[in-house]
Amino acid sequence: MKLNLKSVRESFGHTPRVLQLVWRSSRLATFCLGTLTLCGALLPLGVAYAGKRIIDSVVMRSGPLALRWVLLELALVAAQALIQRGAQLSESLLGARLSIDIHLMILDKALHLSLRHFEDPEFYDRLTRARREASSRPVSVVGKSFRLIQNFLTLLGYAALLLRFSPWAVLGLLLAAIPATLVEMRFSSAAFRMRNWRSPDARRLNYLEYVLANDNHAKEVKLFGIGPLLLSRFKDLSESFYQEDAGLTMRRITWGYLLSLLGTGAFYACYGLMALSAAAGRITLGNMSLYIVAFRQGQQAFQSILAAISGMYEDNLYLSNLFAYLEIPTDDETNLLPVREAALAETEEGIRLENVGFHYPGQNKWVVRGVDLFIPRGQSLALVGQNGAGKTTLIKLITRLYEPSEGRILLDGRELSQWPEAELHRRFSVVLQDFNQYQLSARENVGLGAVEALADQPHIERAIEKAGAQEVVSGLSEGLETQLGSWFNKGVELSGGQWQKIALARAFMRESADMLILDEPTAALDAEAEHAVFERFRVLTKGRTALLISHRFPTVRMADRILVLEAGKIVEDGTHAELLERGERYAKLFSLQAQGYL
Repeated sequence: MKLNLKSVRESFGHTPRVLQLVWRSSRLATFCLGTLTLCGALLPLGVAYAGKRIIDSVVMRSGPLALRWVLLELALVAAQALIQRGAQLSESLLGARLSIDIHLMILDKALHLSLRHFEDPEFYDRLTRARREASSRPVSVVGKSFRLIQNFLTLLGYAALLLRFSPWAVLGLLLAAIPATLVEMRFSSAAFRMRNWRSPDARRLNYLEYVLANDNHAKEVKLFGIGPLLLSRFKDLSESFYQEDAGLTMRRITWGYLLSLLGTGAFYACYGLMALSAAAGRITLGNMSLYIVAFRQGQQAFQSILAAISGMYEDNLYLSNLFAYLEIPTDDETNLLPVREAALAETEEGIRLENVGFHYPGQNKWVVRGVDLFIPRGQSLALVGQNGAGKTTLIKLITRLYEPSEGRILLDGRELSQWPEAELHRRFSVVLQDFNQYQLSARENVGLGAVEALADQPHIERAIEKAGAQEVVSGLSEGLETQLGSWFNKGVELSGGQWQKIALARAFMRESADMLILDEPTAALDAEAEHAVFERFRVLTKGRTALLISHRFPTVRMADRILVLEAGKIVEDGTHAELLERGERYAKLFSLQAQGYL
């Protein structure tokens, strides 16, 4: 747990950036907080001086004068209370505004990151660390910064008063509080490192809680009786966190208490000297009262300054997580693949893959390797193969959810990296195998396929008809306005097949998309519903490039062309009839599935 001047200096490097964020979030609240802070720095000096004059007036037996000073002190104390309330209000409003803005920055950053980030555990650790303190740390830095200025100005005033009594008193005031502050900063550093180190375990704890208290897992948790096991793991992990936190907290409090005694001893040493000076007549009783208040309040002001510095040091440590997350480069920023001149004219219409390979970062196993393929515009292509053959990965590469590890992919003669992401994705209409079940209304669940048409009733109805989901919607109590899912009040839970029809309707919302991708689009449908969808398959895909993944060969045979993938490579390519005639891998798979229906 090493602490040096360089690390302390570096840790404060985020403060200017935070202050810029605060100013952009609310200039009025920031200005009010700054102004009230400066006013609040001067009032304690006035209160202390009024107290001295009251005592002097009493000693002089001047009642009217004493009363005037009492009234003045009352006014100053009332003003001080008003300023404190105003500062609290400004800081609270600023904190609420800043919390919203920073969470928007975090979520906006997430929107611009690629799929590979969300499949990286290290990324989730960084995201967890960024979100954990995002709502409190920035405004804490601002509050402490203003209080540091306020206490510094107040301290200067008290120090000026104490210099008239003894320069040694000022020196004692300053030195006595430093050891406790340094130790506090060391413990802040230790707490930060401990929390960062155990981020993976913190995510594991959150996951266990999610599994134990989520409707998606409730059935298996109960039927398999796995609840007690997961609860035991949750308890053990929570207990280990508690023991670590408790040990650090005990050491922090013990050292803080012992070193705070230095400050207390310094105060009473000066108190004794002041009392002796007053008894000997070297200072008046009013001056003794003023010096005692100045020393006590000055000591508190200096301790507040050091506490603010220590707190800002800790806040900046955590803010380093936030800014490290915000500075994660996107694929466009890193230019992972150098832009090369297209070998083909941009007039070529279709999707071309040239020696495409992909493996996950940090892994040596190739998921897809050596794929060369051209899909002409308007052709329907089916991908066939066992689980893990690379079918879905190929789809994600074509839609640029993944960047190829080698080779390149072109759309209409241009590399995918040369297409603006939003423009590229607008050309695709997609139903993925793990489609989302949004806890929103039926209208929104369908309409999100084309957000710009969310209020277009005919458009939504056409998509529902294409997906064969009319019966699902008509059976809902409030039609398209029905809340789907079980998370919110009046929510209606759908069956797997019904959810899949809604997902299909969402895909068909993109009427302008010229490429349709269906990854196991009918896996949850019964035979009759599946037959109804694919009776319209040629109509729905007419004029579009269609990529279809399915394990059901009656579906696959409707495609113009079929690819068979094995271990990430294309091993067969042809029409249904051609592949059957060859009698190789596809024919064997088709024969095995056909036997299952006999």
